[in-house]
Amino acid sequence: MDPKTVYIKRLDDLKFKKKKLLKLKSVLGVIRFGSIAAIIAAFYLLWNIGMIWVVITAVLLLFIFIQLVYKDLANKATIKHLGHLIAINEAEVNAIDGEYFQFGDGTAYLPKEHFYASDIDIFGHASLFQFANRTTSDMGASQLADWLLNPAKKDEIIERQQSINEIKEKMLWRQDIQAFGKEKNIQLSTFNRLMAWLHEPTLFLQFSHWQWLRYFLPAVILSIVTAAIAEWIPMNIMYLFLLIYAVIAFQLNKYIAPVHEKLSKMVDEMDALSISVAAIETEIFISPFSIQLQQNFTTGNATASVKIKKLKKILDKLDIRYNIVLSAPLNLLLLWNLQHVIELEKWKKQHAGDVESWFHTLGIFEALNSFAVMHFNNPGWCFPSLLDKHFSLESTELGHPLINENKRVNNTIKIENRGELMLVTGSNMAGKSTYLRSVGINIVLAMAGAPVCAATFRLSPVQLISSMRIADNLAESTSTFYAELKKLKTVIDEVNAGNKVFILLDEILRGTNSLDRHTGSDALIKQLIRHEAAGIIATHDLTLAEIKNEFPKNILNYHFDVQVNNEELYFDYKLKPGVCTSMNASILMKKIGIEL
Repeated sequence: MDPKTVYIKRLDDLKFKKKKLLKLKSVLGVIRFGSIAAIIAAFYLLWNIGMIWVVITAVLLLFIFIQLVYKDLANKATIKHLGHLIAINEAEVNAIDGEYFQFGDGTAYLPKEHFYASDIDIFGHASLFQFANRTTSDMGASQLADWLLNPAKKDEIIERQQSINEIKEKMLWRQDIQAFGKEKNIQLSTFNRLMAWLHEPTLFLQFSHWQWLRYFLPAVILSIVTAAIAEWIPMNIMYLFLLIYAVIAFQLNKYIAPVHEKLSKMVDEMDALSISVAAIETEIFISPFSIQLQQNFTTGNATASVKIKKLKKILDKLDIRYNIVLSAPLNLLLLWNLQHVIELEKWKKQHAGDVESWFHTLGIFEALNSFAVMHFNNPGWCFPSLLDKHFSLESTELGHPLINENKRVNNTIKIENRGELMLVTGSNMAGKSTYLRSVGINIVLAMAGAPVCAATFRLSPVQLISSMRIADNLAESTSTFYAELKKLKTVIDEVNAGNKVFILLDEILRGTNSLDRHTGSDALIKQLIRHEAAGIIATHDLTLAEIKNEFPKNILNYHFDVQVNNEELYFDYKLKPGVCTSMNASILMKKIGIEL
């Protein structure tokens, strides 16, 4: 079945299950009410028979009521989970139809300066990040952004490819991970707060006396209270000790409260993290990278999910601080806050070195999951083959992944050696810029370890660098021309340094006069050839194609053309060998009213 059909069928199954559970919810509500009514009736009907029968019946019915409450809570949790799964599948149906704008666009991760990010729509509305993003935590989104911004090494790419290909087939597991993450977004601020606490010195464990005082002090006050109730000592002594213990508890709380305030707000996120991590721990993987990541959660004598759940339970118990009715007696008699802050510090001492790895690993799985969904939704895409030599790039049926399949026009590319430059000429709107972005965005995907929008794709691992979308900066008093010169300087510096780069240039030096533009472009292209750079240059300047006469082995001339019929323009957006001979600027100018 095609992906859309799979999602629609899953939607039908999920909606059917949810409908059944909603009916069960109503039934449980009625039965729960009935059990309360039965307890009341038991007191009324069995009172005359004997108190023992009232107690037995009431206890039995109360047990049934508690079980019904737990059953109802579990049922509600399942309904909520199904709701998230339904939303996930509805979103995927829309995404396949080209409506993927409900996913985070990653604008916050766009660097001020980068080799290619602003040129080929890596972040922002209708961007590659938004198209691929299926992360639910800040760590996952950050990891996905990092992979799209920084090319991986060859062995890392191969590891990711294997893992993505495996996860692609685990649709139910993938969606469960997403649904668990939607329960409560795990934020970077939570991670930062937790890491800050982990690096702080302990307040109580560093003083060994607290190890026995935590037991000795409650034993003393409990003994005194017991003795006073048994009338072995005067009540005034008990009141005095309770006052002393109130002062002790109050003083302890001055140190405990700041720690608890810092951590208490992350309880729900810890629960979400524990559930997500447990789903990863119990899954069976065969790809080496997935297994290696999974092992980050299973070190020591307990799994990470159990350790995280223990932290949540400690924080839950400390939350009793906020309940004055329970907090007062528990702290007077048991020094409740002290007991659990010490447990908190013990947890920190045992697991401080693991926490960063847990968050980071979850982020990696979410990024892999995002690429796996993309691969599942686009079964015609392929994983790139990586070559050892520098440089070679060859692809067939290469398309722009952000253009819907129904409208996408695919092309080819073949650059066999370093020092080869594709010079793409063509008329306005014929497809030059889209072609450059298609090549660029697929190189980014390839270097991130993801599948690419192509039938075949062979690539030497490379750093993409581009100069395509230039804007001035009034705040920095930077003109468009100077902004482009800065970008070109970056290109030249990388090439002169001998770094393995692939260059995309669109309309070089557009901000100056035609003579300087041609002179500068001609000089730049020849300089790139001398340094054996590889790349694609799109231009309207047809005379640049004549450089092939001087460098026949280095210049590959291609073009996009336009067909004109009765002053109407028809584009096929297909790349063709040679230099463009048909231009359309005059026709377009006439159409807007310029009298030529």
